[in-house]
Amino acid sequence: MLDLWTRLLTIGSMQALLANMRIRLTVLILTALCLATTAPAMDRWAALSMIESGDNDRAIGPGGEISRFQIQPVLWPGGNPTNKQIALAAAQKIMLPRIEEFKQSHQRMPTDFEFYILWNAPWQVDHPSATVTERARRFSNLIQR
Repeated sequence: MLDLWTRLLTIGSMQALLANMRIRLTVLILTALCLATTAPAMDRWAALSMIESGDNDRAIGPGGEISRFQIQPVLWPGGNPTNKQIALAAAQKIMLPRIEEFKQSHQRMPTDFEFYILWNAPWQVDHPSATVTERARRFSNLIQR
């Protein structure tokens, strides 16, 4: 009789163990699926490169803009525009006075939305056009994912 109870307890314990393992496996699979479908957030420079050129170092815009950041030729400081480090340094150099001016006039740092406007159309920072607004929204979405 004791042998039968031992067997039943062992079978019950094994069933509980299997149920516990199924739950853990399900949680693990669901977690992996969530992580796989969630795109990581980008920093501002990566998002700017993505919006402006799709990260294409050789992109040339309709107005002659160059590099992954689509910098106007008149603003390009020199160097190889296909080198992403040189292009990033150039973009940061261009944005520094724009951000400083924004900080002085608004008494705060620009939001991601305003950052893009400062890049694309700085004269529109307080009243962006519909086109600039849409691009700034897309830029912000890349950062906030």
